[in-house]
Amino acid sequence: MSDLAPMRPQIYTDPRPKEHFDRFHARARSREPDWAYELTRIITSIYAYTLLRTRAIDVEKVPRSGPVILAPNHFSFMDHFLVGCYLRRKIRFMAKSQLFKLPMQIIYTHGGVFPVRRGAADEETFITAKTLLERGSAVLMYPEGGRSRTGSLSERARRGIGRLALETGVPVVPIAVYGSSHVRNWKRLQFPQVTVAYGDPIRYERIESPDRELQQAVADEVLAEIKRLYSALAQSGRRAALHGARAARRAARRRPVEAEPAARR
Repeated sequence: MSDLAPMRPQIYTDPRPKEHFDRFHARARSREPDWAYELTRIITSIYAYTLLRTRAIDVEKVPRSGPVILAPNHFSFMDHFLVGCYLRRKIRFMAKSQLFKLPMQIIYTHGGVFPVRRGAADEETFITAKTLLERGSAVLMYPEGGRSRTGSLSERARRGIGRLALETGVPVVPIAVYGSSHVRNWKRLQFPQVTVAYGDPIRYERIESPDRELQQAVADEVLAEIKRLYSALAQSGRRAALHGARAARRAARRRPVEAEPAARR
């Protein structure tokens, strides 16, 4: 018997036409998140800090301002909240279009979330993401696409994050969320211990129209870094990882400030 609580059957495609979602994209591009974001953040952060005992490692690696793409692995509906609860800046999330139904679409739209139509060539999602990055926002995008249903990281990334990184040239922060595969076990009154480790930002040279092979190569490189962070947590455990991060910060304070690394080609 699996130690993971079962998930609902996945509904991959949304029968509603593209035009149905235009208003959600228009709002996301023109307005900042409001009361819904702060309310949701308070509720989910309390849950994360207490029952999930969530702790963050190297959260200072996320730029405090300016455009950035946050790239975590994806096991749970809580992942975007877990990534954001230790950050002081608001994150703009993508969510599958099937979630944009009353009453929850009120929370999503006021919270700054925008839809992605899975299984479709959804150009509007990229336009919205790039518009937000041009305004200096933090945009979260999962390299794996949808949630893992096995509790394991995907073998290969979806190339969408490679395209976004290359077409914008903004830094990508790989993030490992460890333990969230068991979040849905709350139905069994089981609550995992969750650790969120933030990696060094990766920046790629901006390319206006990168080909599919290059998009995939960049996406796979980002996922490889997520796997490295995740494996380190699995092997060393949270206590050792936190101790190592503190030691690294102390050592960094004693070193001269280094210039920002050049964009990768």
